[in-house]
Amino acid sequence: MSKHETKVTAEPGKQEIWIEREFDAPRELVFKVTTDPEYIVQWWGPKEYTTTIDKADIKSGGQWRFIHHANGQDFGFHGVYHEVLSPERVIDTFEWEGLPEKGHVILETSRYEELPEGRTKLKIQQVFQSVQDRDGMIASGQKKGMEESYERMDEILAKIK
Repeated sequence: MSKHETKVTAEPGKQEIWIEREFDAPRELVFKVTTDPEYIVQWWGPKEYTTTIDKADIKSGGQWRFIHHANGQDFGFHGVYHEVLSPERVIDTFEWEGLPEKGHVILETSRYEELPEGRTKLKIQQVFQSVQDRDGMIASGQKKGMEESYERMDEILAKIK
């Protein structure tokens, strides 16, 4: 368990989720671990999942597609990078391929804020197309999955910093 809490804020009736998490590593390193496919497969997703990368063109205008594998099932996710500005910001879309209908796209902005003593705060805003979509993401166990992902990220950062 990490000493840093993943703070998730979802105000009733709004179409967004705000996520904040601190890491005990410099901003450049946190940015690298969140955008380098070599590291993404090591931390992206809950502990019991493995992740493979089908596409990872991590640059402004690039596309991505990651696949979770768990209990004999595969879960695909994909999107487009609108802006990748190292080490400050990533703006991308996120769509889960498991829904029966297409078009439930999330616009996600990740900001990497330098903190004292070589630490970083990651701030993420996710904007959904509807409150129902947002509430569905929360009900899916998003916070637990993020906490487990970030704990795995902490382990990687501790090894490479």
